[in-house]
Amino acid sequence: MNVLCRIFEFKDDLVSIRREIHRYPEIGFEEKRTSKLVVDSLTSWGVTVHTGIGKTGVVGVLQGNYPGKKMVGLRADMDALPMEEKTNLPYASAIPGQFHGCGHDGHTAILLGAARYLAETRNFAGTAVFIFQPAEEGLGGARAMIKDELFTRFPCDEIYGLHNSPNGMPNRVLLKAGPTMAGADFFDIHIKGQGSHAAKPEASKDPILIASNIVQMLHSIVSRNIDPMKAAVLSVTQIQAGTAYNIIPEDCKISGTIRYLDRNVAQTIRQRMTAIAAGIEASFGVEVTVDLRNVFDVLINDADLIEECALAAADVVGRENVAMRDEPVMGSEDFADMLRIKRGVYLHLGHGGTTPVHNSGFILDEDIIPVGASIFSRLVERRLAK
Repeated sequence: MNVLCRIFEFKDDLVSIRREIHRYPEIGFEEKRTSKLVVDSLTSWGVTVHTGIGKTGVVGVLQGNYPGKKMVGLRADMDALPMEEKTNLPYASAIPGQFHGCGHDGHTAILLGAARYLAETRNFAGTAVFIFQPAEEGLGGARAMIKDELFTRFPCDEIYGLHNSPNGMPNRVLLKAGPTMAGADFFDIHIKGQGSHAAKPEASKDPILIASNIVQMLHSIVSRNIDPMKAAVLSVTQIQAGTAYNIIPEDCKISGTIRYLDRNVAQTIRQRMTAIAAGIEASFGVEVTVDLRNVFDVLINDADLIEECALAAADVVGRENVAMRDEPVMGSEDFADMLRIKRGVYLHLGHGGTTPVHNSGFILDEDIIPVGASIFSRLVERRLAK
């Protein structure tokens, strides 16, 4: 492995930054403390800073030592998850109900490491753009930055991002061309029935019974309406109703998510959900409303840039540790919205430990911080070679 020597020299500084962010996590669009830390760090290294892009987003701009018109963007997410941490780390979250359980604190430290190194060396021709994005966890941070003219103000020719992968394969870089991560919708289905005393169910239009029918019908969509050769997932994750043992409630809400790799598949699922709701309304004489919200687009890596990204990663971890993923994954990532506008690549960087992200016991392997920072730096140096 060939971590850039200078980055390895200030690894402890990056780890310290990461632990500071970890101890004071902030959920989407509330990353004020984290944004300030990013701004202060970039400013101290001579990077030009722009704030308030996507509310709490930060963009750093750095010119290389050599003339060039090309602009390469590097992106990291900053937000935490609304969940409790159960790691017992000495720098564990000090904020109840908020936890960097997906490693975005590490992603931020990685991008700061690349920014520091590139600010010191500037061994490239053109412009490097460091994009620190808020609200990746389903709140639309990428779309907010785009709406605030991210790519009009900083017209990147190509963009790159990465995510840690606790797969027990340290420093293993995984890449895939084309559709790589699923698009996702969130949904809420509201059932307005008729409540009654639990001893007189005949006087009710029981929304819980109706919800049970809907859940079964929803789970038939993928198995009976979608081509089995095309991946899709529909998961009901919440059912909310009732206040007492002896009351049949008036209302019930079903919530969940759909995941897909083909936008036409997504449209079929949406149409079937709407049709099921209409059928249930007619059958039970109740009101059923469906609220479907697209949250993530399908993440599509640029096939022409995959090999360039692989070469940059190989400079750091060795070609033997760079692999092409055979299949996409059904998890989602809102970097997809940026890739829909700009060509680029999203890679996964393996690390020690196998506790998955979004788990209260997840622990980031901090050894990947200088590795990720080196990969980002090599991408800039290669793609903006003088």
